[in-house]
Amino acid sequence: MYVAVKGGEAAIANAHSLLADRRRGDRSVPALRLDQIVEQLALGVDRVMSEGSLYDRELAALAIVQARGDMIEAIFLVRAYRTTLPRFGYTKPIDTGAMLVERRVSATYKDLPGGQLLGPTFDYTHRLLDPELAAGAGVAEPLRRETEAQAMPRVSAILAREGLIEPDGQMPQDHVPGDITREPLEFPMARDIRLQALSRGDEGFLLALGYSTQRGYARNHPFVGEIRIGEVELELDVPELPFAAPLGTVRVTECQMVNQFKGSAKAPPQFTRGYGLVFGQSERKAMAMALCDRALRASELGEDIIAAAQDEEFVISHSDNVQATGFVEHLKLPHYVDFQAELDLVRRMRAEYEARENPARVDEKREAAE
Repeated sequence: MYVAVKGGEAAIANAHSLLADRRRGDRSVPALRLDQIVEQLALGVDRVMSEGSLYDRELAALAIVQARGDMIEAIFLVRAYRTTLPRFGYTKPIDTGAMLVERRVSATYKDLPGGQLLGPTFDYTHRLLDPELAAGAGVAEPLRRETEAQAMPRVSAILAREGLIEPDGQMPQDHVPGDITREPLEFPMARDIRLQALSRGDEGFLLALGYSTQRGYARNHPFVGEIRIGEVELELDVPELPFAAPLGTVRVTECQMVNQFKGSAKAPPQFTRGYGLVFGQSERKAMAMALCDRALRASELGEDIIAAAQDEEFVISHSDNVQATGFVEHLKLPHYVDFQAELDLVRRMRAEYEARENPARVDEKREAAE
């Protein structure tokens, strides 16, 4: 570290002070409150919670402020804090079929049981800057909801009734779900472990990989069976109680992709699934996750692995933005000894090259040196 340099500790302390000063910015501008970030930068908060693996809006907002808006640094802060928290147990699997849906759209069926709910979305907005927002204008009063959130059946159930889509869930009955926050990753991995890694993987990286599958690098151009956003209830089995204790609700985004599959010797022609589930409202991340999930099922479905998005080790090992950041940013730390060794090696190789290519010039240099 730079502490080894003369005056390094003082320099680092001053760098921290300067960072705090720049974080605060112009003192004539009111400081941001966490509730403002939670309420008005909600999608950024959702991303930090999802990729930080911790559902706490206020802590995510604090991390965004501390990181000066650097989302990956904020995610890093949340993950570091998460390691200090006690573990009381595991909740029961959430039932997204019973989700209280606020937004739910499908690209496969126009008329759905329960209907299509557009909800809050950028999909139909004009991408034009709104100068009124700069003046603090907007919706003066909260909008009154015409209908309350409601539970809706899954779109995939329609295809399942005809046997046209693979069954949901193929894990053995005695399978114990893994936990990547407590156990090191090992390849090959079960799908539940892979989905955990994808869920907290970097949105941009997964988006690029998902896009690549649509452009021919994995032959994956699916239909959005359904995207739904809403509240799901968390329940915990308590040994002293004869029933699962409700802990509260969390908001999640779920995406099921419907992919074509020509069938095999063991399975008839049918649609297959790609799945994505993340904290908060993050449709782009859930869709990218579902695309990558389906691509990574190539071996399971007997498909040839021909693209990067189908390579489990490549995708999972490089999708974690905290690990990627650490490995990239460590390059700016002192590497003086390593570089000097490389420098000496290149000088020797350069001298040997010149001796072979121009021996007369080498002799002249030697004579001049003598």
